[in-house]
Amino acid sequence: MLTDSQYIFESIKEGCLTLSDDEFVIDRLVKYFGNGRIRWHVEFRGHRVELTTGQLKKQPTFRRKMLEQAGVLPPQRAGTDYRRWALDLRKNAIELPWRDRPVDVGFAIDRLTSHGDERWTVEYQGKAIKFTTTKLRRQVSFRKRMLAKAKVLPPQLDPVAYRKWMDWLIQNATEAAPQAGDAPMTEKSWLDELPELAGWQNETLAKRPAGGGGNM
Repeated sequence: MLTDSQYIFESIKEGCLTLSDDEFVIDRLVKYFGNGRIRWHVEFRGHRVELTTGQLKKQPTFRRKMLEQAGVLPPQRAGTDYRRWALDLRKNAIELPWRDRPVDVGFAIDRLTSHGDERWTVEYQGKAIKFTTTKLRRQVSFRKRMLAKAKVLPPQLDPVAYRKWMDWLIQNATEAAPQAGDAPMTEKSWLDELPELAGWQNETLAKRPAGGGGNM
C-alpha cells in the first residue's frame, strides 16, 4: 500500500490538479463533538472531507484526503507553516454536536451541464435534475430540489461560500451537445416542469377561496 507521500508523488506525475496558496481557500471547517469523539469536516467547493484530529495535523495525510475526496491537491507548505495554518484553522472552526451532523456527508455532484437559455442540469449519482440559472444560484431552492429529486440534502453553506462554489461550478460546466430537432425552450416553459420548486402549488392553494371546490 502506498504511503501518503508516495500516493501524492504518483498523482503529481499523472497530472493531478495542484492548487496554489491563493487558490486553495476552504469554505469552512466544522468540528463535530460527542460520544467521546471529535470529527472534523473540511468544506471545499461543495465537497465535505471528514478527518480525524491526527489526519488534520499531518500534512501528507491531509493533502491525500483532499485529493481523494475533492479532486484537488492543496499546496505544499513548510512544516512550521502548515502546523500554524492547521492550528489557526482548528481555532476558527464551527463547533456542532454530533447529533446535528448533516445528512449530506460526502456530497459532491458529478457534473453540471449547460443547455443554454439559462437552463442547467445537475447530474448526481445517475439522476439528472433540471434548474434555471436563478434557481441554481438560490441555495434554498437548490437544496430543496436536490432533496426532492435526488433524496440528498446538500450542505448548508455560508452565503458567500455558496456563491463562490456555484460560480466555480458554472465556470466549469459542461456544454450540452445540440440535438437535432430541438425546439427553443423559454424560461417559462422550462419552469413549468418545476412547480414545486417555484412554489406555485402552495401559492395556488393559499389563494383558493375557503370552501372552494376542486380535488385535492
